[in-house]
Amino acid sequence: MPTKPAALAVGAFLLTAIAADAREPLSAIDWLNAAPPVANIPQTLLTEPPVAQTANGPAITVTPLQRLLPPVGLVAQNRTGLPITLWQSSPPERLAELIRDVPVSGLPAMQSLLMTLLLTEARPPFDDDDQVLLARLDRLREAGATDPVQALVQEAGPTGNAQRFSRWFDATLLNGDEDRSCAALTADPYLMSDYRARIFCAARRGDWPTAALMLETAHALDLISKSELALLDRFLNPDIYEGMPPLPLPNSPTPLEFRLFEAIGEPMPTAPLPRAFASADLRDIAGWKAQLEAAERLTRSRAMNPNQLLGLFTARQPAASGGVWDRVDAVQRLDTALTAGSAEAVRKTLPGLWSAAQQAGLRLAMAELFAPRLATVPLTGQAARIAWELRMLSPEYEQAAATPPDHAQKTRFVAGLAQGQPDPQLASSDLERAIARGFAPDSELPAAQQLLLDQGRLGEAILVTMKSFSHGADGNLEAAALSLAAFRRMGLEDTARRAALQLALLGRGS
Repeated sequence: MPTKPAALAVGAFLLTAIAADAREPLSAIDWLNAAPPVANIPQTLLTEPPVAQTANGPAITVTPLQRLLPPVGLVAQNRTGLPITLWQSSPPERLAELIRDVPVSGLPAMQSLLMTLLLTEARPPFDDDDQVLLARLDRLREAGATDPVQALVQEAGPTGNAQRFSRWFDATLLNGDEDRSCAALTADPYLMSDYRARIFCAARRGDWPTAALMLETAHALDLISKSELALLDRFLNPDIYEGMPPLPLPNSPTPLEFRLFEAIGEPMPTAPLPRAFASADLRDIAGWKAQLEAAERLTRSRAMNPNQLLGLFTARQPAASGGVWDRVDAVQRLDTALTAGSAEAVRKTLPGLWSAAQQAGLRLAMAELFAPRLATVPLTGQAARIAWELRMLSPEYEQAAATPPDHAQKTRFVAGLAQGQPDPQLASSDLERAIARGFAPDSELPAAQQLLLDQGRLGEAILVTMKSFSHGADGNLEAAALSLAAFRRMGLEDTARRAALQLALLGRGS
């Protein structure tokens, strides 16, 4: 047994070993115990001040994630060249105001651009509660484009809310497709509180007892006026009122009233009514003259393709003379001359067509219809001049610029304009000089449009420029120059050229 001094010696040795272990841990790998090398870092790299000034954490900006609404439109963005984010960053109320109010009357290039904006596939703005969609629908209806109105609402969802359904219902009435909207209203009566529409739809589906009951209920509750009651009563009970004098026509009829008067055998003329009603005359139940006049009216607003107008113009021989019949005759004569390939016949008939088109405001439509065919006919004199102007007003203006009919100063200026390089030295009026400034190489994007583009508000910038161009066409030449420059800087070169050509050749008109 060890003695006490020996035990104390062993204890002291163990304590020394434990203390050494605590100071220097053992390792199986020698280099783990080696001190790290000291890097020779140049002092110049350490002159940047410290990023953090305090121990507090940095401020965090919180942006709520907004749901991207699905795009709505009838024409794909790869066809229009406009981005799907066209409207997205603009305030909805501002866009709706511009869409409804931008003036384009008598400016075909602006009418075409507006149609493109209204129909292109694009997402609604953030926080939009249908303001932009409803504005698009209202502007299309104002132009008379009821078919696109119906199609656009159907794509967005016509039963999504009462505002959409109301516009869809009106469009189907004017297009003769009311059975579809009536079926939706029957399934969801809450979409429209108008008893007249529900009575009409009940009768359309053959449920006459329900229609009569609703009429009596609406009458008892005083929900419809006396004039509305008389109209609906004649609609439901035509035999009772046979031989009675016609009802007085309302000053501002709704599409439903328009169709009800038609149903009781008292159709209303569409000429004094808003342009949207003209589409009702394109149905087969309308006479040829009514169809022709409606087609001309819709073509002037760019709501109808000129080829549809040509189809109606050449459908049969004119029934009389004067008015629309003279235009039908002029179109048919030129069409026959071009088909026969007779330059002499074209020379004789072209001035008559030009005069008739000018009186009806259809020169742009005639240009799009006949310019390609006129390019192959050798002409001289007045006919050559008219043919060249028609081609300059058509989409093939750039090719026509290479073959001017003469070397007059005006001709050379317009030819240069068609190529995007109008010569200021050839400008012979203040308007032409303003146009030349708009196409000058050093022209810049106006500050207002630049600010909108910097904020991603392209659609709004285009609408603002269209409004400015309208002021330019009315005589504000500085606005004309700035708006042409803006169109070009925004990538709308074709729009700028066609708008300037139309202004130089026709003024504010078509």
